[in-house]
Amino acid sequence: MSYERIETNPFRDENSTLFEVDDVASSSERSSQNESHESPDNKPTTSHHNDIASEITKLDQDDDEDLIPQKNKNNQNSDSNDDDEESYGSDTDSFTDDFGNSYNTLDFDNKRYTSRLSFKGTRLVYFTSAFVSLFLALFGAEQASCSGLIVFDTFNGYFHDPSAATIGVVISILEIGAMISSIMVAKISDQFGRKRTILIGTFLFMVGGSLQSFCPNMFVFGVGRVFSGFGVGILSTVVPSYQCEISPSEDRGKLVCAEFTGNITGYALSVWINYFCYFIQDIGDTRKKPYSFLANLSWRLPLFIQVVIAFVLFLGGFFIVESPRWLLDNDMDQQGFHVLALLYDSHSDSSKPKNEFFMIKNNILQERVTTPKSQRTWKHLLTHFKIRVFVACSSLIFAQFNGINIISYYAPLVFEQAGFNNSGALLMTGINGIVYLLSTIPTWFLVDKWGRRPILISSGLAMGICLFLVAVFMLVDKSYTPSIVATLVIIYNASFGFGFGPIPFLLSSESYPLSVRAKGASLAVACNWFSNFVVGLMTPILKEEIKWAMYLFPASSCIISVVVVTLFYPETKGVELEDIDRVFDEFYATSPIKRVKGLRRRKGKAKNKGKYARIEQHLDDGSAFELHALNDLDYENQRREVI
Repeated sequence: MSYERIETNPFRDENSTLFEVDDVASSSERSSQNESHESPDNKPTTSHHNDIASEITKLDQDDDEDLIPQKNKNNQNSDSNDDDEESYGSDTDSFTDDFGNSYNTLDFDNKRYTSRLSFKGTRLVYFTSAFVSLFLALFGAEQASCSGLIVFDTFNGYFHDPSAATIGVVISILEIGAMISSIMVAKISDQFGRKRTILIGTFLFMVGGSLQSFCPNMFVFGVGRVFSGFGVGILSTVVPSYQCEISPSEDRGKLVCAEFTGNITGYALSVWINYFCYFIQDIGDTRKKPYSFLANLSWRLPLFIQVVIAFVLFLGGFFIVESPRWLLDNDMDQQGFHVLALLYDSHSDSSKPKNEFFMIKNNILQERVTTPKSQRTWKHLLTHFKIRVFVACSSLIFAQFNGINIISYYAPLVFEQAGFNNSGALLMTGINGIVYLLSTIPTWFLVDKWGRRPILISSGLAMGICLFLVAVFMLVDKSYTPSIVATLVIIYNASFGFGFGPIPFLLSSESYPLSVRAKGASLAVACNWFSNFVVGLMTPILKEEIKWAMYLFPASSCIISVVVVTLFYPETKGVELEDIDRVFDEFYATSPIKRVKGLRRRKGKAKNKGKYARIEQHLDDGSAFELHALNDLDYENQRREVI
C-alpha cells in the first residue's frame, strides 16, 4: 500500500496532516459481490484497472476473512491477523485515521474531561432521549386537541357550525405546513445542527399555538394550524435523526421508539384536558352564548396549554448536547469527542469514546471521497438510494393509510357514529388514549430483541383484522355495536402504538448513511405528512358518504403493508449506523421468496444465543438463509479485540 502526500487537504483544516491512498480500492469497491452485480441502491462504484487486478484479488481474500468470526479467523490465518493487529494498533496509538489524518492535537483523555461533570454516561443518554421525546408530544397534543374541539358546541357555535369539508380542510392543513417544513429541514439541520433545528421547530409551534388560542375567526385559526404544522414537521423529522445519532447501537431501537411514546403522551394528556374542558360548557347557559368568556375558555384553554408546554421545552432545549456525528461531519472534532465521552462515560471499555470517534470519522471521510458535499443533492439521493427511499417512505405512508388518523383526528366522531353521546365519546377517547400510550411501552424492550420486521408484521395483521370487524359491526348496527366497536378501536390503536407508530420513524432515520440522512429522513417524513393530509381531508367526507365502508380502505392497506414489509424491509436491529449499507446489500442479494423463507427460519431459531441476530446469505450451497449471531460478526467488537 503506497501513500502520496498531498498539499491541499479536502477533509480537514490546514494544520492537519493528510495522506491519500494510491491505487488501492476501498473495501466496498473491491468486494466480490459488488464486482458481479450492481449495488441494490445503485450507488456509484469504481471500476478496477487491469494492472492492479492481482493486488485487488489478494485484498478480496482479506475481506472475506474479515467476515469470519474472530475465533475461526485466528485459526485460519494467525500470521496475517497478527500483522493486521499491529497495523491497526499503531494507527490508533498515533491518533491517525484511515486516511492518514493526524489527531495528535486533540485531547483524547475522556475521563479527564468527564471527571469535572456529574451528569454523564447512561443517565445522560436516557435523560436526553426522554426529554427530546417530549418535543414530539407537541404533535400528539395538537392532534388530540382538534379532534376533541370539533364536537364542542361552543367551538362550532363560535365558527357558525362549519361544514364537514371546512373541518376537513382546517384539520388537515396542519399537514401541508408540516410537509413543507419537513423538506426544508434537511438543509436547516445540516447547516445549523440538530439542536438548533429542534429549537427552531419548537418556536414555530409556539407561534402557531398562540394564533390558534387567540384567533378571531376560522382564517386565523387555519393560519395558526399551518405554523404549528411548520413546527411539527421540523420536530418529527429532526428528533428521530438526532436520537439515532446519539444512541448506542444496542439501544437505538428502544430510545427512538420512546419518542413515539412521547408523542402519545401528548395525545393522551390533551384528550383528557379536552374531556374536562368539555364540561365548562355546562356552566349556566354557556352553550347558548358561544361568545361569552366561559364559552371561549372551554375551547381556547386546551390550545393555550400546548403553548405553555412548548415554551418549557424550548427553554430546556438549550441544555441538550449536539449530535456528535454532526459535529464530526463539520470538523468540530474536539467538541464531537467530548460529546462521545459524555455519552459513553458509563461504558465498561474506557477507550469506547475514542473507538467510536475513529469509526465515525473514518466513515465520514470515506463518504466525502465517494460523495463530496457538493454532490449530496436530492437527485443523488433519488438516483443512488432508491431502495432506501422506498423503505423509509413506504413505511411512513403505510402508517397513515393504515388508518390511524381516522381514529386519532376523529376519535370522538368515530365513537359518536358507533352510538355514544358527546361526553361519552370524549370519555371513550380518553380511555383509548391511555391504552394507546401503554401500548407503546413494550416496543422499547422488544424492538432490539425481536427486530423491526416481526413487530411491523404483527402490528399490521392485528390492525387489519380490527378494521374489517369495525366495518362489519357498523354495518350490522345492533344494540351491542357501540361496545364492540369501542373495544375494536382500542385494540386497533394499541396495535398501531406497538408497531406501525414508532418503527417507521426509526427506519426513516437509520436506513441512510450520514451523507444523505437529513435529506432521506426529510423526504420520508414529507411523505408521511402528505399521506396524513389526504387522510385528514377525506375522512369526514367519506364518513358522511359511505359510512361503515370507509374502514375497508385502511383495512386493505394494513394487509398490503404486511406483504411489503415481509418482502422488502431488511432487518436493522443491533447494527451500527455505519454498517447499514452492508445489511441492505446482503438482504437484496437474495430473491423475495428466499427472504420469506429466511423470516420463517429466523422465527424457528429464536433461541439462538447471540445478543443480536441477522440473516445472511450463503452463496456456496444455495440454501438462502442461515441465522448467525451478530456477536460473531460485530465489527465494532472485532475492532476492540484487535486493539
